[in-house]
Amino acid sequence: MKIICYKDKLIKALNSVVKGVASKTTMPILEGILIQTNDNEIKLTTNDLEIGIEYIMDCEVKEQGSTVVNAIMFSEIIRKLPDTEIYISVNDKNLLEIECEGSLYKLATMNPDEFPELPKIEIENSIEVEQNTLKNMIRKTIFAVSNEETRPIFTGCLFEIENNKLSVVAVDGFRLALRNIYLNKQTNDFKAVIPGKTLNEVNKIISDSFEPIKIGVAKNQALFEMDNCKIVTRILDGEFLNYKNVIPSNWETRMKVNKSSLQNSFERISLISASTIEKEKKYPVKVQVDIGKITISCTNQTGDAKEELFVATEGKNLEVGFNPKYFLDSLKAIDDEEVYVEFGSSISPCLIKSIDNNDYTYMILPIRLKE
Repeated sequence: MKIICYKDKLIKALNSVVKGVASKTTMPILEGILIQTNDNEIKLTTNDLEIGIEYIMDCEVKEQGSTVVNAIMFSEIIRKLPDTEIYISVNDKNLLEIECEGSLYKLATMNPDEFPELPKIEIENSIEVEQNTLKNMIRKTIFAVSNEETRPIFTGCLFEIENNKLSVVAVDGFRLALRNIYLNKQTNDFKAVIPGKTLNEVNKIISDSFEPIKIGVAKNQALFEMDNCKIVTRILDGEFLNYKNVIPSNWETRMKVNKSSLQNSFERISLISASTIEKEKKYPVKVQVDIGKITISCTNQTGDAKEELFVATEGKNLEVGFNPKYFLDSLKAIDDEEVYVEFGSSISPCLIKSIDNNDYTYMILPIRLKE
């Protein structure tokens, strides 16, 4: 194998595929990148058996061939080389040679025949969205994915297509994040739960552009396809939460509030809530809603804090406790200037919603306050 390629193109390809390299494995081959030539292009592939990534790029191929090389070592060497042409070849001792100006590196290789192929997916249903739209939907939901492996189905986001509307839902038992968009093209109804780990990597690879990305699903696999990059992942098994039944449809108390003001107040209050003296203990923040204002407060052994905001309120007065992190995570994901915050009772879920449309909903469960 002999190829010549420019550093900037190779770095772009490596930045995409390196996210599919296994970090902890007893199989050294999974720590590698499979490099294969095909006419005047090369295909780079990584596969940790949960997520597989394939990237095809143009380059000058002098001699066809394939090899596997340690991904981290290879990508770090390429990253530090001068911004010019790089000559890559496999010598007669089966070492990968990397030449660039005065630099020469030789790396051990592995047998490409032992590298696990990406699963062949027979797509049953698919949708196409703009990359910046998907990026936005992942950013606004992924923080609510569960980290607890005891309930693996909640370690992913539900992608549900119903009546040409795509809903992405994340839930961890304490909060729920929901983002909706309507699709431009008519498509079948279907749903799949994509692992949060995969979505984090997809989010790093896709661009903030109007370029399309195709999402296809089969029985137990999903495929993200764009430009010259392909990402294959497993679909999580199990029954996802019937989220439509748990989101309250009525409220007893509602306020209309400036998002940034509410976020700033919660950030300051959480300095007291996340006590530095008792690092393991998080104190709830009390939210008291009165006519025309809300009071956010917290008291613990470190001290106490109180913030008042004058807001438009409707309905009953209320006192309720929350984990401030859950409130902040939701507020940080919202771009709107103003939001509705809706409450049922002191033990009912709280909703944060858009004022102008229904494209997102955040639900947070309260914490019982001590009398």
